[in-house]
Amino acid sequence: MPWLGTLDTEREQDRAWAKTVPGSHTVEVQRLLSQIEVQQLTKAYGPGSPAIDALDLVVAKGERIALLGPSGSGKTTLLRLIAGLESPDAGTIRIAGRDMANIPPHRRDVAMVFQNPALYPYLNIFDNLAFGLKARGVARAIRRRRVQEVAELLGLDRLLSRRPAELSGGERQRVALGRAFVRWPCVLLLDEPFTNLDEPLRVALGSELLQLHRRFGSTVLHVTHDQNEALSLGQRLAVIHQGRIMQLDTPRTVFIRPANRFVASFVGSPGMNLIKVEVVRDEKTVRVSLPGGEGAAFFHATGELDETLLPLHETQLLELGVRFESVIISGETVVEPTDSRHPRFVVPATVRSVLFQGAFQQVVLEVAGQTMAGRAPAHGTFAEGEPALAHLDLSGASWFDPATGHRLELHCQAFPRAIA
Repeated sequence: MPWLGTLDTEREQDRAWAKTVPGSHTVEVQRLLSQIEVQQLTKAYGPGSPAIDALDLVVAKGERIALLGPSGSGKTTLLRLIAGLESPDAGTIRIAGRDMANIPPHRRDVAMVFQNPALYPYLNIFDNLAFGLKARGVARAIRRRRVQEVAELLGLDRLLSRRPAELSGGERQRVALGRAFVRWPCVLLLDEPFTNLDEPLRVALGSELLQLHRRFGSTVLHVTHDQNEALSLGQRLAVIHQGRIMQLDTPRTVFIRPANRFVASFVGSPGMNLIKVEVVRDEKTVRVSLPGGEGAAFFHATGELDETLLPLHETQLLELGVRFESVIISGETVVEPTDSRHPRFVVPATVRSVLFQGAFQQVVLEVAGQTMAGRAPAHGTFAEGEPALAHLDLSGASWFDPATGHRLELHCQAFPRAIA
C-alpha cells in the first residue's frame, strides 16, 4: 500500500511544524488521533470455542475504553490482534480508516504496555524512555524535551540516571507507561498494567494515567480484571465474555442497567445478587414473592413490558437482580425504611457468613435455597446460622428472563402511592 512508506514522513512533518509553535504538542496530538474499528474479528487457537468470536468494536478518536472480563475471555488476544502481534482468522481491523491486514506491528503506530514492564535492564531510565523515539530517528533535542516532560508528569525526573533494577515495582511501571506516551502514539493498548501492584499504587498510577491521557491524547484500549479500575478509568466500559462483547456503554450505565445476567453478576464487587422470584401482574400492579409464595409484596409496575414474557394474571418465574448495597439486613423484626417512597421487598433469610469491611459488614445470606449478599452496620451482630430479614430496595432493581438471561424493562414503585 502506498501509505506505508509515507506514514512516518507525515508524522515527522507534523512534528517539525509543531516545533515552530510553542506549546503546540496538543495540536499535533489532535491531528494524529486514530479511530479503531474491529469488524467480525475471529481468532481460534485450536478446536472448540474461539478466543475471539465475530467481535465488533469501535473506539472513537481519543476515546478511552476499559475492557473488563474474566480470565480466558479474550481480552489480551484482542489487544495482540490490534497491535499486530497475532493474525486474525477472519474479520478486519482498521486504524485511522486503514485496513491493518498484513501491516507489521512497527507500521501501525501502536504502543502497548504489558502486565510486566519489560524494561531494558542495561539502559538507564532516560534511555528506556527515549528508546522508541531513538529507533524512529527522532532528533536528540526533541527526544530530550519529550522525555523530560513525561518524566516530570510521572515523578521520574529524579530517577533518569538509574537502572531498572534500582527502582520499585511502581516506579518501573511508571517508566513503562512513560515509554509508551513519550512517542505520542495514535493508539495505546494497556494490558493489565497495574495488576502486580498494591492498592495504593494502583490508585496513584490510575490517576497519573488519566493525566497523561488528558495531556497527550491517544486512543486507549485498557484491559483489566479489576472492577474499580474498569469503572473509574474508562470513558466507556466494554464487558467481554467468551470472545464476545456482552455490553458496551458508560460505566454508570453498565453498573446500574446491565444488559444481561452475565454482566449483572460479573460487574461490581461483589456482583449483583440474582434470585429467582415469582411475579404476577395485572394492568397496574405486580405481585412479587419467593418461589412458593413466601414474602409476597405488591408494587406499582411501569416500563415497556413484553406481554409474551409477562402475560396478565399468570405466574412467571423471573430473576431479580439487586446490588448488595440495596440489601439491608435486620434481625427478625421488620425495620421501617428510612424513605417510604422506595419499594421494599422483605424476605426471610439465614445468615451464612459475615465479612467485616470496616465501615460496614457484608453478610452472606441464604434466601429460599439461594445465596445473596447484603449490607449491615459495622456495629451489628450477626451469627452464622441465625435467622434474619433481608430488605430489598427495588427502586434500582434489574429483572432478567431466566431462559435467555436478557434484561427485562420492569420497574417497581412504592404501593399504594406511586413516586415520580
